[in-house]
Amino acid sequence: MRRTGRLRFGARVAVAALLIAAGMSTAGCGAQGGSGGDKIALLLPDAKTARYETFDRPLFEKRIRQLGDYQVLYSNADQDAATQQQQAESALAAGAKVLVLDAVDSKAAASIVSAAHAQDVPVIAYDRLIAGGGLAYYVSFDGEKVGELQGAALVQALAGKKLRAGDGILMVNGSPTDSNSSEFAAGAHRAIDASGLPVLAEYSTPDWSPDKAQDWVAGQIAQFGDRIVGVYAANDGVAGGAVAAFKAADVSPVPPVTGQDAELSALQRIVAGDQYMTVYKAIKPQANRAAEVAVALIHGEKVTAPTTTDGVPTTLLEPVAVTVHDIMRTVVADGFWTVKDICTPAYVTACDAAGIR
Repeated sequence: MRRTGRLRFGARVAVAALLIAAGMSTAGCGAQGGSGGDKIALLLPDAKTARYETFDRPLFEKRIRQLGDYQVLYSNADQDAATQQQQAESALAAGAKVLVLDAVDSKAAASIVSAAHAQDVPVIAYDRLIAGGGLAYYVSFDGEKVGELQGAALVQALAGKKLRAGDGILMVNGSPTDSNSSEFAAGAHRAIDASGLPVLAEYSTPDWSPDKAQDWVAGQIAQFGDRIVGVYAANDGVAGGAVAAFKAADVSPVPPVTGQDAELSALQRIVAGDQYMTVYKAIKPQANRAAEVAVALIHGEKVTAPTTTDGVPTTLLEPVAVTVHDIMRTVVADGFWTVKDICTPAYVTACDAAGIR
């Protein structure tokens, strides 16, 4: 995909930067908000990825409430593209003025965009770009940067390890229907390939399913055994599946495993030494930006953005790599998770040893 004028934002300054860069007044939107409770549809792709129900939905709904009297029509497709199509059609039939769409299948969702256009309803691509064009806005994180952070972290984790002939890593990529997966993989390969670290096998995980990732990794353990020195896992869900496969095979210690989304269970695995790193994405500014753009579009306001993707106004936020040494200054400092959240009784000792207190 083609991007121009790319501008990235740090997680801690993202909210302020977005408001400066937006070129629109959110206060003005809020003042117009009481226009009969206009409806905004939020269509999320699945419940397997913990962030959607834990952060994206409540943060988006909270920002919408702050902006005025609007109704959020919420649906979760549970990783089924046909279901998401039906949910979108229902939202349009219910009078939604804007669709905020995180597509299950980035190509199949083009039909949702077409249906919305037929009713003059703009579509904001949330987190995943939708093929076919016609979008009003795109807000996400820099996918290739995410992959680069993951790949570089894995290379760093293995930098002091003397590899034997035949040693290498596994790459457990994301869902083939998610447009972000190819960006994550491309960024990861850039870092991994440049290091000369061998890739023993690579897998695209259907539906981002931790169970399917676990089954595949289990098969690779049976084939390669201790020749597996690390695992590139595209997100924390598939990372959890990979870790479970090693534990089921009585592999100790678990080789370094990457992740993404800073899920609570992943942070606890990191503290315990079972996962090497995750990528933290500050979801609040992403959800806020989508809400602000949705309200602006309802009122016919022109929205501007720091960059474009295939001609679509785009905001790309900056991801941050998190190892055990970074937890306090990233997810805890930003209030994403608290020490109490992370350091439950089973992890208190490990938290103390890591200085997380």
